[in-house]
Amino acid sequence: MRKMLAAAVSRVLPRVAPKPASRMLGAAGTFADNATFDIKPCELYRLEEGPPATAVLTREEGLKYYKTMQMVRRMELKADQLYKQKFIRGFCHLCDGQEACCVGLEAGINPTDHVITSYRAHGLCYTRGVSVRSILTELTGRRGGCVKGKGGSMHMYGKYFYGGNGIVGSQTPIGAGIALACKYKGNSEISLTLYGDGAANQGQVAEAFNMASLWKLPCVFICENNLYGMGTATDRAAASTEYYKRGHFIPGLKVDGMDVLCVREATKFAADHCRSGKGPIVMELQTYRYHGHSMSDPGVSYRTREEVQTMRSKHDPIMLLKDRMLAGKLASADELKDIDADVKKEIEDAAQFATTDQEPPLEEIAHHIYKDNPPFEVRGANPWIKFKSVS
Repeated sequence: MRKMLAAAVSRVLPRVAPKPASRMLGAAGTFADNATFDIKPCELYRLEEGPPATAVLTREEGLKYYKTMQMVRRMELKADQLYKQKFIRGFCHLCDGQEACCVGLEAGINPTDHVITSYRAHGLCYTRGVSVRSILTELTGRRGGCVKGKGGSMHMYGKYFYGGNGIVGSQTPIGAGIALACKYKGNSEISLTLYGDGAANQGQVAEAFNMASLWKLPCVFICENNLYGMGTATDRAAASTEYYKRGHFIPGLKVDGMDVLCVREATKFAADHCRSGKGPIVMELQTYRYHGHSMSDPGVSYRTREEVQTMRSKHDPIMLLKDRMLAGKLASADELKDIDADVKKEIEDAAQFATTDQEPPLEEIAHHIYKDNPPFEVRGANPWIKFKSVS
């Protein structure tokens, strides 16, 4: 089975050679302004045409994507370290290896569009605009966290970002509801609703598909298929692993989720589809997580170390973008090393704050239940304990 899975991974996630860079030079006369690259064509379902098979990457975009992906990667590695040092407790699901998904999705939508996801939320939380410092501080349960230390790894929120949801698949009907609100308001905004391959078998996902299709809601349903639902390979858990076809009556795309440009172009296509009033669309992002399912999972009992190493060495999303930028003369190796150093310093500074900030006081445990509400009392663990809730 492992050999079959390795062969499937190789077919799904090939390396793509870049086209020659544009010859327009930047102001410094050193770098190209942009370059055009071939990207893997998406597989289509109930669509006559799909995203383009080439993508233009500007120097500015390339540097931004590279820094953002490095920030997510190092943030997750720092979270791993803090967890092992027992600064972070409880559930913690890391997304290193899947950086092209969160960065490519954000690059393909507007800042005022809406995103909701599962408990593997740190990367999307960052790309939606929440700082590394507030994410790591939330992970350590301190007051400076993005939800003041009360949410932890699975329940982070930001503007136009609705979490972080701990129940498998529970975010999909909420995402459809967000899309309903967008349609009701007529503001041309869309909802990106993410879930994993394991959650794809949930009944509530099918219910959300049905409602979204019936009412033509502007919802992009996105299955992050990292090949394993917890410790179970997809082909052992799903009668059909073609998740982009799971909408049946909803069009779908299968996308190389290890290539930030593939994800960006597919997201733009899906967003245009929804904004034009055609209703929902399903995107399957074929990706891979380097860590186990959570920090309690070593990740090598159901897959080999060789498989993980092969993905790291041949399909790493950051390495792919770096190779393209260098080949397209969009940046130099030294420039990218400087970015790496800046990212490392920012992560270290954020971790220092996250481990020294104050914990929230017990009196605030019931605060922020409602957004705008007069203060009221909340019962504690027994009738004799009362907490005040303040909006």
